Amino acid sequence: MKDNPIIKLQTLGQSIWLDYIRRDLIVSGELRRLIKEDGLRGMTSNPSIFEKAIADSHEYDNDIRSMVLEGKSVKTIYETLSQRDVQSAADEFRPLYDKTEGADGYVSLEVNPHLAHDTRGTMDEARRLWTMLDRPNVLIKVPATEEGLPVIRQLISEGINVNVTLLFGINRYRQVIEAYIAGIEARVTQANLVKNVTSVASFFISRIDALVDPLLEKFFNKGSEDEDLAKMLHGQVAIANAKLAYQIYKESFNSVRFRKLADKGAKTQRLLWASTSTKNLEYSDVKYIESLIGRDTVNTVPVETLNDYRDHGEPKNRIEDEVEKTSLMLDRLSELGININSVTQQLEDEGVEKFSKSFDKLMEALEKKAKK
Repeated sequence: MKDNPIIKLQTLGQSIWLDYIRRDLIVSGELRRLIKEDGLRGMTSNPSIFEKAIADSHEYDNDIRSMVLEGKSVKTIYETLSQRDVQSAADEFRPLYDKTEGADGYVSLEVNPHLAHDTRGTMDEARRLWTMLDRPNVLIKVPATEEGLPVIRQLISEGINVNVTLLFGINRYRQVIEAYIAGIEARVTQANLVKNVTSVASFFISRIDALVDPLLEKFFNKGSEDEDLAKMLHGQVAIANAKLAYQIYKESFNSVRFRKLADKGAKTQRLLWASTSTKNLEYSDVKYIESLIGRDTVNTVPVETLNDYRDHGEPKNRIEDEVEKTSLMLDRLSELGININSVTQQLEDEGVEKFSKSFDKLMEALEKKAKK
């Protein structure tokens, strides 16, 4: 265990969470083993994960049949199944949550992605899920859309833990930080405790390179200065964007404004690296872990990436390596006609659409199982 690269990440200040949830992982004892032997420190879920878990296994079939006989709707069935899994996983992580005084040990559940542009709808559903889950170590996932920003502030002010998801752009990230800090300030004004409120800001990583790399490849084999620049930026934009976000994190949470809140027990809103499996097979399968190891960060990985990192990860704090180059790299994208703000907004829009489609597929899968 002492040579396990995943365990070593803890000494560098990074927590590894699992981007996966399924009932058999919990009931088999495998999740407990991962917590004990790999130092797994949390878990995230989304509609795509639940769609695969429910549609591709028979783990849930008996429960589905029972609820169908009770006359439950498909949406109610989904909520019951997902909440049971999240509650069970949260219970497995509860000792870690207690031991770390709320620093780790969280499990996330997402609001219906169709509400991503509905402030009131997201607010109401987040409150309802928080109440139904009834666990201190859960996070409600709220998308970082423009409509989601006031939700983040309000939920934090009410003491509801938030995982801000579908975050891509630096400008949006600054708004997310503002929403979180304003929510904490509101709690302080109301004389409410802040030490028990937790939030993470989930930056999606590999999807940026998946979109930008093909744009850069159009300049390959042109024999020009543009080609040299495109090759230099190829496969580096997502990491540069994340490294810049980390600098903003440090600046914001070391500010005089936040230090006043920290003195009252407020936690920083840690950066969480999401979508860190490698999409391009030419890249290292641990590329988006190795490059983003840093203190006060979380990396949530799928099972395959977790196994890959255990096998051949090389832990080292790299997130501030060549940090001076990160802003310059992003600025130079414009020389090739690529606007990083447009890229990240496109990814946010596509992310909402993808999660909504996954949610719909999940409902369809449940409909089919309900009719069997």
